[in-house]
Amino acid sequence: MKQEKLIKLLFELTKNSKRSDRDLAKILAISQPTVTRLRKTLEKEAIKQYTIIPNLSLLGFDIVAFTFCRSKELVHPLWEQGRKWTEQQPNVVFASTGQGIDADALMVSVHKDYANFVKFYHVFRRDWGKYLEDFKVFLISLSGSVIMKSFTFNYLIDVHQKRTGE
Repeated sequence: MKQEKLIKLLFELTKNSKRSDRDLAKILAISQPTVTRLRKTLEKEAIKQYTIIPNLSLLGFDIVAFTFCRSKELVHPLWEQGRKWTEQQPNVVFASTGQGIDADALMVSVHKDYANFVKFYHVFRRDWGKYLEDFKVFLISLSGSVIMKSFTFNYLIDVHQKRTGE
């Protein structure tokens, strides 16, 4: 029962993390002190951080770049070096190792415009070209591409409800 309440609270916070514990208690039909306790549990175990998903265009970004890389060899020192490098790049919003489409790493970055992306790309090639067997870039123009589904975690609520029959 507690797990079910935790999941429902997590989904309500995903929809709008600014709601008060009192409002959440009304929505979930539980007491406000229970919501406060459950929120603290979630903050320890399931919530990495409270954040927003901004409109990147309003922040002055037009390009989102997905860079798929295949390294010459996967070794832990290279992973640590990659972690440090991406932390120093303010344009990089996500980077990870993985598998698929003939790649073993992915980097997602945002850029003001194409010229800004090209500067970033040259730095990336200079710093990482010797370690990579291949890399491919997929660019999205936020002002020129057709966005078929916006990026948000609210969709997870629908997936969960369909899966559990709620």
